[in-house]
Amino acid sequence: MKYYERIREIREDHSLTQQQVADLLHIGQRTYSDYESGKTRIPIDSIMILAKYYNLSMDYITGASNLKSQYPQK
Repeated sequence: MKYYERIREIREDHSLTQQQVADLLHIGQRTYSDYESGKTRIPIDSIMILAKYYNLSMDYITGASNLKSQYPQK
């Protein structure tokens, strides 16, 4: 699964709108929409924010792994 498909799936699983996630990332809804459609690559710092927020590993969010593991604790 590609990362942009995964971030949409995760957002929908959490019953969030694109606007809510965009607000979390301090970006516009249209920019976030472009991330989910694959038009624009999501920056690594935004992936880190999503990983922490959803408590999911970056490997899972980026599609590098299908294992739904938690965000690593310090």
